[in-house]
Amino acid sequence: MKIINLVLLAMKALQRNKLRALLTMLGIIIGVASVITMMSIGEGSKQSINASLSSMGSNMITIMPFSNEPGGARLAGSSFKTLTIKDVNALQKDAPHIALISPLASSSGQSINGANNWPTTIQGVNPDYLEIRKLVVKDGIVFSDQDVRGSAKVCLLGKTVVDNLFPNGESPLGKVIRFGGIPMQVIGVLVPKGTSNFGQDQDDVIIAPYTTIQKRVLSTIYFNQIYASAVTESASDDAVKEVNTALRITHRLRDNQDNDFQVRTQAELMTMLNSTSSMMTALLTAVASISLVIGGIGIMNIMYVSVTERTREIGLRMSIGARGVDILLQFLIEAVMISITGGVIGVVLGISAAIIIPNMLNWPTVISESSIVISFLVCAVTGIFFGYYPALKASGLDPIEALRYE
Repeated sequence: MKIINLVLLAMKALQRNKLRALLTMLGIIIGVASVITMMSIGEGSKQSINASLSSMGSNMITIMPFSNEPGGARLAGSSFKTLTIKDVNALQKDAPHIALISPLASSSGQSINGANNWPTTIQGVNPDYLEIRKLVVKDGIVFSDQDVRGSAKVCLLGKTVVDNLFPNGESPLGKVIRFGGIPMQVIGVLVPKGTSNFGQDQDDVIIAPYTTIQKRVLSTIYFNQIYASAVTESASDDAVKEVNTALRITHRLRDNQDNDFQVRTQAELMTMLNSTSSMMTALLTAVASISLVIGGIGIMNIMYVSVTERTREIGLRMSIGARGVDILLQFLIEAVMISITGGVIGVVLGISAAIIIPNMLNWPTVISESSIVISFLVCAVTGIFFGYYPALKASGLDPIEALRYE
């Protein structure tokens, strides 16, 4: 029998039981829609993370203090005190692949303007920090190297701080605010950067000369971090080697001693975050794929019922010349049509969900063509795999016994 005739027979059989066929497809529909949605969210999050990190500068290098205490946990953190101005000077002198460098000394506390106050973070840096982190001054000016040397009490404000300390919309330029009891003159306002991929408000910050923060706020000679920028992205690896060499010398570390600092590049951070994102996407996709298995079991179950209901029909067709392979193909095509039709509906729902989610939840999504192709292939395989055994059972019926079946 021609394949086209078998397809037409399968379509007529499904049309006779529309509701049952739709309920059978439900598992496939939910599974395919879930897989496409999860993969879209995963791909969207990866691209968003890469874009966010790239906006900070793909050649940025971060140096953090690191514990090398013997017999204890080796952890990076601002509570360790290993980075000083000697390290910054050594890197400026002995690391030719570094173009820009800025120390960072930060503290949390209350910022005050008259009757208004706001809990925020103040970051002590030098002018290079703004270029390294791709920060731009919207109004006003950036403090100078002379301000850094003189520990000037000047600062730049992020938009969130401005909105909370100056709620009536007046310009903060030239005004004096207080942080931890220290008066500071506002000389600039930063261009808003919004919320990061980690949920952090990047505009909730005050930026001031690092010497001011070290002397007047923290009373310390140590830095929380050092930020640097390689001359080019391709030079990042050479810059990291120079950083390690220079800091081991300034920290007087012997060959058998571990570093008491940690160096991270944007490429390493991207790789780590993408790996985590891919793992989570794979996990969520695997959970969503369970619906496909359930849908396949539903197809097998309904095909068994269909074979039982149509036993006399099968016997009649075989008695007038239909071969076992014709019966096998008829029921197999029917199972595949149920699976693929459910897959088409699932793809439409999955794409619709991927389009709606960014508008409703503000999550980034990217619809992957590969997820759609894979979903169709999985649907076809599911239909063949779960529909084959019932079809094989139908093709193996004895025509005489089938005609006697009540």
